[in-house]
Amino acid sequence: MEFTYNKQKPMVEKQNFSELIAYAPGSVVSKQLIKKDSGNVTLFAFDKGEGLSEHTAPFDALVQVLHGQVEILIGGEPYVLETGESIIMPAGIPHALKAVKQFKMLLTMIKDK
Repeated sequence: MEFTYNKQKPMVEKQNFSELIAYAPGSVVSKQLIKKDSGNVTLFAFDKGEGLSEHTAPFDALVQVLHGQVEILIGGEPYVLETGESIIMPAGIPHALKAVKQFKMLLTMIKDK
């Protein structure tokens, strides 16, 4: 069953987020689960070698690795994360991601008012 967020009637049932998104060869796939003024929650699936170039965000972001392995640079410092591990990317600090192996993540961004 596919998860769909609806503000009027949110779906309330148990989900395996890793199963809600699939890998695509040579691509980064994303699926937004929640989008609100206060932040959003997005699933990503990265094929091996794919990534996001260095950028900054005006709010903190929590990365939860659901499957695979990723190297994340935060402020120039490399961090390798594997299935089950998490890290916070602080607001205003440059960061980049690269899939060491295929990987899936749940990204939660919280905005300041």
